[in-house]
Amino acid sequence: MADSRAHSLHHGYSQRKDGLPLGGAGRHSKAARGGARPPARTPADHALHELVALSRALFGSTDEVEILRLAMDHVAAAGPYSAEAGYLNVGGALVPSPRDGRTPAPAVSRRVGELAGQDGDVTVPGRPWGRALGLRGTEGLHGYLVVTSRSRPTKAERSLLATLVRHTSAALSVAFAHRRRREDTLELHRLREERTALQQQLISVVAELGFERAFHSFTARVTASGGGEEAVTRALHGLTGLPALVEDRFGRLRSWTGPSRPVPYPEPDPVRQDEMLHAVARQAGPVRIKDRLITLIRPHGEILGVLALVDTWDEADEHTVLALEHAAASLAPELTHLRDLAEVELRLHRELVDDLLAGTDEASAYARSEAVGYDLHRSHYVVVVQWSNRAADDSFAQTVGRAASAVGMRSLLTRRSDHVVLVADDRPHARALYEALVRETGTRSGTIGVSALSDSLTDIPRHYQEAQRALDVRRHSREHYGTTFFDELGLYRILGPGNGYRELETFVQEWLGQLIDYDSRHQATMVETLSRYFDCGGNYDETAESLAIHRSTLRYRLQRIRDISGSDLSNVEDRLNLQVATRVWKIVLGGRG
Repeated sequence: MADSRAHSLHHGYSQRKDGLPLGGAGRHSKAARGGARPPARTPADHALHELVALSRALFGSTDEVEILRLAMDHVAAAGPYSAEAGYLNVGGALVPSPRDGRTPAPAVSRRVGELAGQDGDVTVPGRPWGRALGLRGTEGLHGYLVVTSRSRPTKAERSLLATLVRHTSAALSVAFAHRRRREDTLELHRLREERTALQQQLISVVAELGFERAFHSFTARVTASGGGEEAVTRALHGLTGLPALVEDRFGRLRSWTGPSRPVPYPEPDPVRQDEMLHAVARQAGPVRIKDRLITLIRPHGEILGVLALVDTWDEADEHTVLALEHAAASLAPELTHLRDLAEVELRLHRELVDDLLAGTDEASAYARSEAVGYDLHRSHYVVVVQWSNRAADDSFAQTVGRAASAVGMRSLLTRRSDHVVLVADDRPHARALYEALVRETGTRSGTIGVSALSDSLTDIPRHYQEAQRALDVRRHSREHYGTTFFDELGLYRILGPGNGYRELETFVQEWLGQLIDYDSRHQATMVETLSRYFDCGGNYDETAESLAIHRSTLRYRLQRIRDISGSDLSNVEDRLNLQVATRVWKIVLGGRG
């Protein structure tokens, strides 16, 4: 029987995929070579020979499950044995190794667990002998091999079984060692990668902290010297090597440090500036727009200005971005303080101008003007500004104030419901303030009226009316937009409210009443046609073009005007009175009948 088991084991291993025979490979009998026949082997010889071959197979594998399976499949090589079950120690728990799809009986698993690492008897129905044998190594218990027999094994068979168990245990020790080595190698590799990442992170943190300390130290020194915006741009340029600049929210340069500053600095386009601000505000952190790296200065969400680096060659790295963000944070309190001061100053200016326009005592006005740094002892002009596409709110008032400062006007400012009022200490230039406001607003649809010279504070209310009259005349003239001075109005200077308003109505009715009635009955425009005719100096072509009618139509209308009014346009007196009447109708009465 042992001989047949050995032969079966030898045949099984001879068919292994590696092709390595378990018996003596490459032997040829002497009888085949014509020599003497070797002595016959005993069953014990066969068993030992097959255990040696099994041992080689066990040590040839580094897989614990495969090793245990080999031992279980070939336990019969050691005697009349059957393998009932096998267990591997996985993380301190004995995990059964299924064999032929069968799991150990629960009673066997319970018994193995009770042995607590020791060898012991196992009872299996139909098997008079059963034993659970621990597979141990220097590191401890690797698992169990549960073996049964239909007869009690002999001493020699128990010895062979013990040998098989020792070889299986040793092979498991080697396999466990291989696995630990692989795991240790992988863990070591992971730890090395983790160490490298931590080192890089530490280097980055140290570099950033050093960069922040350098930035804060530098900005603290220059800010302590009262440098303000200039100090921040100097620090930013010094740390990054890139030109640094600050603009107000409208795109006007406030500070520039570094080379390549444009001279003159380009005038901002209000529409494009607003688009740029919105584009940057939608992003978190600095945003690249063309050759600039831009961040907004906006404490509490209000945009006070723009801080930027000119990065033509795209050299900015994470430290550059960090420096820009810190610079913007350090600049925010400075701009907030300046904004607050400007608001206080503007409020004081408004209160003073409001009182001057309404009439106030000179002593109080002089004292208050000195408090805001303005000299009221000089002669003054009252300037009224109105823009068709801008409400006269705080924002527009600030826009007018900036434009006045840009053209060198020293002034006090306030606002009314539909216009802004300036009290200026010098006569404004005929076009400078208007053109400055065109650049600020991005549109030419604005009108400015300027009073005559005022030598007394008590006359300022009257001069305010003059400025309003100049603005009204401009708005109702052919050229609606631009600047008009009261002292250049000529006849229109007497056509203001309070200058015999009822008499003016009577005068208009006398000369234009029939035309006004005709227009009202027929929805015609005879009075407007006559007004345009005078505005164009009696030029037929120009008048027809301004009214968008044909020249022959104009001739027809003028003849109808003669017929309806009974006036002769070729008569000097009639012509003068009709022209004055159309001006009064348009300027004073607002085109009413």
